[in-house]
Amino acid sequence: MFPPSNIGDIAHVIQLAVAPVFLLTGVGTLLAVLSGRLGRAVDRGRVLESLVPGLAGEALALAQEELALLSRRTRLIYTAIVLAVACALFICLLIAVAFIDAFLAVNLALMISLLFVLAMLALIAGLVAFLREIFLAVTSARRAMNDRTAV
Repeated sequence: MFPPSNIGDIAHVIQLAVAPVFLLTGVGTLLAVLSGRLGRAVDRGRVLESLVPGLAGEALALAQEELALLSRRTRLIYTAIVLAVACALFICLLIAVAFIDAFLAVNLALMISLLFVLAMLALIAGLVAFLREIFLAVTSARRAMNDRTAV
């Protein structure tokens, strides 16, 4: 184990770690948004499930259809959350490995690059799942508005 030659080396590593920290902040904000959407979808599902026993005919069919849609949305949000958390973990590992690289006589540049690519792939996949969930939510809301205005 080789200590850094001076305080400038440590400062340089900290400077390099700042960009991933900003990315981590963005992922944290995304997780907050996803958690809010998940909570709202779950709450709506609970309300509908409590109403189902008293419904019949077309109202029951509409409630069951909405429950199925909420189930799909919930799965997509959950997927997006898992991917965003994976992204955050990769970023944290990237920062840790960058600091370890500064203190060891080993070149960990390949590992740092791999962690960054994995973080970006997880973020991209999470955003795609989030976009799909938003698409489902907007489509169902538009359909409901069109049904109300048609009557």
